[in-house]
Amino acid sequence: MAYHSLKTSLRAALFAGVCFMVPYSALAQDYDAPDEAEGEGNTIVVTATPIADSLDAALEIKRKAPNVVDVISSDTIGRFPDQNLADALNRLPGVAVERDQGQARFVNFRGAPFRFTAIAFDGIDIPGAENGRIPRFDSFPATIVSAVEANKAITPDMPGEAVSGFINMITFDPFARDGLHVSVEGGLGVQELGDGQVERYNGRLSWSNDTIGLVVFGSHNGRDQTTDNREFDVVDGDIATVEFRNYLVERQDNAYGGRLEYRGDGALSRLFVSSIYSEFIDDELRNQYNFDLTDPVEPDAIGTDPSLGVTRLLQDGRYQNSTFTNTLGADFTSGDWLLELRGNYTETRSSVDLIIPFSTAGSAGGNFDFTDVEDPVLNLFDASSGDSISIGDVDYFFELILPVVSELDIDAYQFKADLTGDVELFGHASTLKFGAKYDTRDATGFDTVVGTAFPPAGFDYSVFDTGELWPSDFNNTINGTIFDNEGVVDALSASGVDLNAEVPADLLIGIEEDIYSAYAMLTSEFDWGSLVVGGRVEFTDFTSSGNSAFEADDGSVVISPVVASRDYVNFLPSVHANFDIDENAVFRASVSTGVNRPTYVESRASIAVDATALASGGLVNVTGGNPDLEAETAWGGDLSFEYYFDEGSLFAVAAFARFIDNVIYAEQTFFDDISVFDPNIPAGRSGNFISFANGEDGELFGVEVTFTGRASSFTDSFLGGFGIETSATVLDSRFTIPALDGRAARDLRLPGTSDFLFNGSVFFERFGLSTRLSYTYRDDWLDETESEGNDVFWNAQERLDASIRYTFTDVLGDAAVTLFADANNLTNAVDVRYTNTPRTPNQVEGYGARYLFGVRIDY
Repeated sequence: MAYHSLKTSLRAALFAGVCFMVPYSALAQDYDAPDEAEGEGNTIVVTATPIADSLDAALEIKRKAPNVVDVISSDTIGRFPDQNLADALNRLPGVAVERDQGQARFVNFRGAPFRFTAIAFDGIDIPGAENGRIPRFDSFPATIVSAVEANKAITPDMPGEAVSGFINMITFDPFARDGLHVSVEGGLGVQELGDGQVERYNGRLSWSNDTIGLVVFGSHNGRDQTTDNREFDVVDGDIATVEFRNYLVERQDNAYGGRLEYRGDGALSRLFVSSIYSEFIDDELRNQYNFDLTDPVEPDAIGTDPSLGVTRLLQDGRYQNSTFTNTLGADFTSGDWLLELRGNYTETRSSVDLIIPFSTAGSAGGNFDFTDVEDPVLNLFDASSGDSISIGDVDYFFELILPVVSELDIDAYQFKADLTGDVELFGHASTLKFGAKYDTRDATGFDTVVGTAFPPAGFDYSVFDTGELWPSDFNNTINGTIFDNEGVVDALSASGVDLNAEVPADLLIGIEEDIYSAYAMLTSEFDWGSLVVGGRVEFTDFTSSGNSAFEADDGSVVISPVVASRDYVNFLPSVHANFDIDENAVFRASVSTGVNRPTYVESRASIAVDATALASGGLVNVTGGNPDLEAETAWGGDLSFEYYFDEGSLFAVAAFARFIDNVIYAEQTFFDDISVFDPNIPAGRSGNFISFANGEDGELFGVEVTFTGRASSFTDSFLGGFGIETSATVLDSRFTIPALDGRAARDLRLPGTSDFLFNGSVFFERFGLSTRLSYTYRDDWLDETESEGNDVFWNAQERLDASIRYTFTDVLGDAAVTLFADANNLTNAVDVRYTNTPRTPNQVEGYGARYLFGVRIDY
């Protein structure tokens, strides 16, 4: 490919560029170069130190905030090689991400489960696309926002669901600059494994005068990549099945939106309408081979199995989710009072559409070596002759096609009013703030539905085998080759095979939720600092309709239609004290409360079947919701010391604790015949029924240490262009799964809690050049709670990224032109999940480094 030769030189070129351009810039220009470049006509201000200037702005917001908060400004977002907002947030103290095929998807805020974090656009909280609660950040490109506020101590004017944090994504202000301004960016690159193309395009146009402002923007990120994958089924600590998988993936996220705003001097001080649409599309072609061992073996075993059971899966499918949020707002002023009115409509869509032709009942002999469980070796041979064979030589005696679909659509309306006024109470300048909000959400759709079809007699899959070996950094000892999965599906459809999955009426689900909330808070200024006190009350009315599974008195499992309703009230007080030790040091102490409602997946009245496991012949997981789940309630405290020892410089130490009741966890029960839950499951298939329950005594503790500094605090020489940002977080958590039916109680960490997090960046900025090398690390964390001894963890993960930018101010008239290069995963790290112990990984995933080169023009 054209990208192949480029790939081999990109890593060296990137580091050579850093090493060459830093001293070259020092020699080419005087140290007293101006901080601004002005063009004639429209004035374009291009700061010489955009990273440092954006850090200044972020730290100033943090310094003046009434609570514990971290801020990312627009330049910081744009100058990291971030693929989405999760990558940007991953650089903040106490924040870690979970990835899928190398792309950051979910955020663990201060070691808490995903659902403990609420997100908002411009203060309007929105539902998570997949399950109503948990936000997926891979559909939000970093370039669509101007700043991100990561609130760690929650005030009464924030949603109660922000147990661990409230992430407010601030969109672009059309009045930030007068007149017409245009910014466009484009870049192309390569994903190292498989030589797939990477592309990024985005643009923004704004115009404003004294009263009218308009901003429109759009963004596209695309990536073609190969993901190499090895997985194991583990039974009682032994390997029962080894899976060789290879994915050809085309992923893209697209976003566009805008804001039209009026500002005036009268009672109506602001009127605006804004809209944002963002989507994530994942097209995956999967070639997968499962090898069932005659007898399970130890993880480090070396041996021979003369009769492996072999299954082949050739998936062609799409995963998609989107968010479309629209807000109408008006601000009214009267004296010292401000009334803010907002109306919002948000719709989210999430869907899965897969076609999985699979062939099973194949057989081969195999010599295996599992001493390196992250890169297993399996050499196949013909059981009759003993001759070596490739996976393409295996014949299958049963063939089936599984169309698999699922869908969840959420329509949410929100109306809120906030009234703020400056008053004097007991001789102290104070601000009173009151608010009320009404949220109503309707969710409709269906859980995973698995259809059944058969290929026509004599259908020959082998003609779709390209013969091209998988791109792989792992052992491909089975000689796996790429199939034309799309061609397979097209041929099956052309031959008249019905590839649609019928959705039975009894699998449809519906959820209706209304949340009424009100709050009051008082912020008072004192000689020693400020005090924020207040409370929030939230009333929830929840109804779910669908089907539920329960065990009858005779021990049989009964599936029955159900409509479940419940309502509850939560009162959420908080207190925040901020002590100004001197003009450079602040000490903060706070106590806050929160409530976390079950996700729509956890609380739905329905059941869902794991289609992949059903197709592969392994244990079948059937997941059912629990409409009787209690909401998690939490309270906790924060202590923070912040020392701003110089401009754009900070040393901070923060400690926090959260105490959570009714912790929600997944509970698993084994059934010899799992077909009682779904007639599409063949009788006699064994599997697990997974549902959700409430645990007890949840606790989460952490300490964060942050340092941000610049060499310019100590020298005016060339070395003054260097700066550093670092943070380290130590975490601990636990909750108790109660004893039940003879099962002993046991303690686990909360899902998402790593014991240690670290991120660090070193940057250099002078004379239009900005370079940054950044590193993130998190150690192991619990992913899924299953039965004892079968809990699933992610192994430790690290990333090394780099970026270079150079800005020219005199090559295109009044415009500023920036050339950039970004690199992700320079160490070619892989992601590993394991069952109970790292000796038994159930997923090993590699995808290589990613490189991008491009240009940005600002006018």
